[in-house]
Amino acid sequence: MAESKNFAAPRTGAEVLLAKDLRKSYGPREALKGLSFSLKAGRILGFLGPNGAGKTTAIRILTTILQPDAGQFFVDNISSQYPNEIRRRIGVLPESLGFHKQMTGLECLVFFARLYGRSTTEARSTGMSLLKDVGLEQRAKSLVGSYSRGMRQRLGIARALVNDPAVVFLDEPTLGLDPRGQQELLELVQHISAERNVGIVLCSHDLPEVESVCDDVVILNLGQIVAAGTVAEVIGRTRSQTGRLMQGSNVRIQIPPDSVVEARKMIATVSGVMQVTLTDDNAGWLRVEFMDASDGHASDDPYRNNKILEALIRAEIPILSFEAERSRLQDVFLHLTEEAVA
Repeated sequence: MAESKNFAAPRTGAEVLLAKDLRKSYGPREALKGLSFSLKAGRILGFLGPNGAGKTTAIRILTTILQPDAGQFFVDNISSQYPNEIRRRIGVLPESLGFHKQMTGLECLVFFARLYGRSTTEARSTGMSLLKDVGLEQRAKSLVGSYSRGMRQRLGIARALVNDPAVVFLDEPTLGLDPRGQQELLELVQHISAERNVGIVLCSHDLPEVESVCDDVVILNLGQIVAAGTVAEVIGRTRSQTGRLMQGSNVRIQIPPDSVVEARKMIATVSGVMQVTLTDDNAGWLRVEFMDASDGHASDDPYRNNKILEALIRAEIPILSFEAERSRLQDVFLHLTEEAVA
């Protein structure tokens, strides 16, 4: 089928990436079993899964490196039937991106901009603008070989933006960076998503990182989605051992180690408490888990923490620390992927 070049459409917060029932097999092994999800402009999607879950296959399909066995996808309203056009509307930062070390940062960006049909003048202007956006304006004429790991990642992000894409795929962008470098790069990703109104697909094994910057999340396991939605929605939904949804938060309480036995007995008498676990014998930390509201208990009782504290105070047990412990994305990820395997 002939490639058409008349697909440009304004991005107004609508879907810039839509996958419909994507399937891919390698011989008898099904790598993808009907992948369907969407991403809107200006939002960051965490694309997660353990090794072998199908993430790499999915990204290769969405970036037109592989063809699916079935299903289709759209990038900025362009059908996957037109891969050449899709390549003009996406940007990619792979896990290992190589630049010619004897070129300057600006020369690299000019080279890639020229590949997208820009004149030398336009390419240079684009390159300088992008280097400013990613904080490398002062190193525009420095050789890439002199760049730090963090600087090369910033240059890689600039490279991914050189064609003004609708969707950007970032694969482990903070890998190998120190904590400050990670924070700065993630702030840059958020800035780019908001200012350029692009959809970003962020692949990372650092789940706290995903939780801190992503708006939405898709969790894959064994080639299929086991959770999808906003980060808050996915964190708020975990499955109990019986398969029921559990909502809400647990709490952690620190009391003197010699009061642990009595404290556990007192807390266990509070309505709605399911389990009290000693998590640190030496420091006296207790973890209090609440029952599911579907069991008829007031798991959403706004006074339940007060009741626990009241029980400890009445028993004259010192409270050294008290904090809410909401279910984190890492816990949900581990639970859902283990469940899918089972």
